[in-house]
Amino acid sequence: MGSLSVAVIGAGAAGLAAARELRREGHGPVVVFERCAGVGGTWLYDDKVSTNHHSSLYASLRTNLPRETMGFLDFPLVSSDSGDSRRFPGHAEVLRYLQEFARRFDLHGMVKLQTEVLSVRREASSSWKVTYSRKQEEKEVIVEEEVFDAVVVCNGHFTHPRLADIAGIDGWPGKQMHSHSYRVADPFHGQVVVVIGYKPSGMDISRDIAGVAKEVHVAIRSPAAAAANISQTQQMPLPANQAHPNLWLHSCTVERAEGDGSVVFQDGSRVKADAIVHCTGYVRACAYTSIASRSWTRTTLASTWTTTVSAHCTSMSSRHDWLLTSPSSDCPSGQCFFQCFSSKATGWPGFCQEGSSSHRRRR
Repeated sequence: MGSLSVAVIGAGAAGLAAARELRREGHGPVVVFERCAGVGGTWLYDDKVSTNHHSSLYASLRTNLPRETMGFLDFPLVSSDSGDSRRFPGHAEVLRYLQEFARRFDLHGMVKLQTEVLSVRREASSSWKVTYSRKQEEKEVIVEEEVFDAVVVCNGHFTHPRLADIAGIDGWPGKQMHSHSYRVADPFHGQVVVVIGYKPSGMDISRDIAGVAKEVHVAIRSPAAAAANISQTQQMPLPANQAHPNLWLHSCTVERAEGDGSVVFQDGSRVKADAIVHCTGYVRACAYTSIASRSWTRTTLASTWTTTVSAHCTSMSSRHDWLLTSPSSDCPSGQCFFQCFSSKATGWPGFCQEGSSSHRRRR
């Protein structure tokens, strides 16, 4: 089995794990394309929100997993003497951890920073042509191309927000944002805010905003909330409410928005709100993936995905075209984050090797 040249798109946790395992198995060159100025992927916090921002992190974010399950099995995420000793680290510590992972395994030399992949096209010679733009120090952008035997897509899936479908929202005078664009609570000072969704980001952001807002109303259709008999006339159960008595949980979702600023819930209750924050997750889209067209364009992930390597790690694969994508960590309840990436990456080199024999026959 010969060595393959491999392009890895993305230098987050999945991309770094993939690059390490591919090199360990003797493949090369392995080139990692990263559009940001450093490694870390979504953990590279950016407080400047633009139309093309990559990260979904907000300033107060801490992991919802203990550090014991966050790290790679052979490179644990341990607290340092100068760091935060709490079991649920902040995003800055996770970024430092990934940067140290890249240094420890000498991965920085494989990464092309500030380099954005524009397209990936299948060549007649059974190889992949990767077209990318690269920023120069003078802010000049150069477009270049390279050809690879295989491509691994590790660009994540927290970039395409899913918004709640609210009747009348176009005529509603307030402001809206998705949690993808939320950073700090300051813009909501003294306002009445409706937060839609109550999974980890909804929990964090609603409490964040409650520290400065007049009122925060969280719309949730969780059976657990309904079982707790929480309604629009009841505040959140203690102890969560001790710190934020202005935080209210509605055990139903939003039905419509009206021109006078009202937000009406499905149970008929209403509040006049200044803002709506959608903590409603993301559309699972993966850039450049359209096997049938022989080139890659952005498509929404569907049932065409197959499970490889780990029973709980979903990834799209094609041995015929040598496409491997790892945009998520679909472990049970989203757990064992980086360990899932590492498990998948460990199996990729063998996957590519298995396909390489047929690749040579076709040539």
